[in-house]
Amino acid sequence: MDLIHHETQQGQLCAQHCLNTLLQCPVFDAISLSEIAQQLDDQERCQMSKGNPDDYQKFLSQPSINMDDSGFFSVQVIMKALEVYGLSAKHWAHPDLKTARNNPTENFNALICNLNEHWFTIRKLGLQWFTIDSCKSGPLHVSETYLEIYLKQLEHEGYTIFVVLGDLPHCPAVMTTLR
Repeated sequence: MDLIHHETQQGQLCAQHCLNTLLQCPVFDAISLSEIAQQLDDQERCQMSKGNPDDYQKFLSQPSINMDDSGFFSVQVIMKALEVYGLSAKHWAHPDLKTARNNPTENFNALICNLNEHWFTIRKLGLQWFTIDSCKSGPLHVSETYLEIYLKQLEHEGYTIFVVLGDLPHCPAVMTTLR
């Protein structure tokens, strides 16, 4: 487990930590995610400028919904960040995933979870599953048997779960967890 990339919670930067643990490399920081958030804000401003002038002025007077000074980043920022690596994510309950949800250990390689603006990763590394949460002291092994129960528990507790789609980058931790 020493090779599994884990980050400790700093401020409200759990979206950054979630993305980096998903990718198993510290590729995103607050600045790069802020740039993505700013691009999204610019796109939203452009779109709003085409509508009702009063709504546009009201929109301009409000703070960004994509980031704040605490280090929080929205789901839209996370989705755009995933695109940088050729990845995407779909909500766990999406109809396209109905059949695959019946056997998550075989059909998925990674999930990202959110509750109350806290993000964390559940990722398959080699043949083993891990919860990698910046609020925990390190990665936690999750057996295949327990994974389905754990996901149902998270749903019951109100977590929003996204399935990460696409080929995750290779990482050293995969080789050490192939047993």
